[in-house]
Amino acid sequence: MKKTRTVLAALAVGLLTSTSALAGDVRIMWYSDGVEGEVLKDLLDRFMKENPGINVILDNVAYSVVREQLPVQLEAGSGPDIARVTNLKAQSQHWLDLRPLVADPAYWDENFGAQADWMRPDGSKQISGFMTQITLTGGFANKTLFDQAGVAIPGKDATWDDWAKAAKQVAESQQVPFAMALDRSGHRLTGPILSYGGNYVGADGKPAPLDQGAKDFLTKFVGWIADGTMGKDVWVSAAGSTYRAAADDFINGQLVYYYSGSWQVPNFSTKIGSNFDWVATGSPCGSASCTGMPGGAGLVAIKYTKNPKEVAQVMDYLAREDIVKEFSERTLFLPAHKGLLAKGLDFKTDDAQAKEALNTFVAATGSLSELAQKLPGWFWSDTFYGALVTRVSQAAAGEMSVDEAFTRIDADIAAKVKDSGL
Repeated sequence: MKKTRTVLAALAVGLLTSTSALAGDVRIMWYSDGVEGEVLKDLLDRFMKENPGINVILDNVAYSVVREQLPVQLEAGSGPDIARVTNLKAQSQHWLDLRPLVADPAYWDENFGAQADWMRPDGSKQISGFMTQITLTGGFANKTLFDQAGVAIPGKDATWDDWAKAAKQVAESQQVPFAMALDRSGHRLTGPILSYGGNYVGADGKPAPLDQGAKDFLTKFVGWIADGTMGKDVWVSAAGSTYRAAADDFINGQLVYYYSGSWQVPNFSTKIGSNFDWVATGSPCGSASCTGMPGGAGLVAIKYTKNPKEVAQVMDYLAREDIVKEFSERTLFLPAHKGLLAKGLDFKTDDAQAKEALNTFVAATGSLSELAQKLPGWFWSDTFYGALVTRVSQAAAGEMSVDEAFTRIDADIAAKVKDSGL
């Protein structure tokens, strides 16, 4: 019965993103946070002029379609030919292995190998696609507020405690509502947790109970919410594991220090403009390291395609160094291409603050911990993130103690593992 419902639900989605059946057709399901859809269309138009036998159909959809409707189609053995997705590992059984199809597998291994495991089944050497961009968590400071308060912006090796002290001093001086904020996201909590020595992965590869490093930062974090240092509304205004950002508070000049990530740079450049000066800061240090958390969206080939040869040609084109360079520079994205990162980029923006911030994030990729680089390819990451958000939010709201939140997090994750049968 469950399989029947899945198939019917997939059919109900409609033909918009169904796998192309016509020879030479390649359909791409794509979502955009900014201008990247326009840039991709321009690049694909050029591809089709060079390859008149291949017709690429670009379906620009809302992210909710990718998150909610695409999985249903995939379970029914359908879907687009290529898709831009963020849930890479958990759906990897649906991705096409491009290794026997692309022109030069060694090029893919060399330039995209660092993230290849994020999007392929465990234990395989499959080439599923490449990351359209690498995101990296990190902080942003309202430099104007710091300058007006006469408080020095903490330096490169500043700790989370250093930032909390400085941001609170600025907020009190300038009478702004929030000293600090961190997005309501388990992924966003993870960089600081790792910096305090936390490790989610047990010896058997499955989730481990929260360790002392995780408890140390989470206790500190909930305490900051309680004393007003950290913005409370971001964490207590939504139910379950719903995501919420604090970007608007920062854009409106109501927030001194904001921990989010590199994807906010184009957003800030557009919406802040010349209203105030801002800088990217990298990730504050804990007792063990100063790591952020990588992530991003991948462009993957779907194994149910009727035109795998043409799909591989499109993927080879979009993965070319010159095309990745142009796409990244025009979208203000951090590329995943190893060779390109080594050479550097010339981001196409007149906003000096945005360009400097992007270069700060590029530099910060060199300080990622080994565990931070592995977690995006760990099967249980999303399970851990969801439990963190739900229970930390309840502790922040005063619905339970921090210790009770720790117990509930461990229990929630253990139940998910048991239910999975893995």
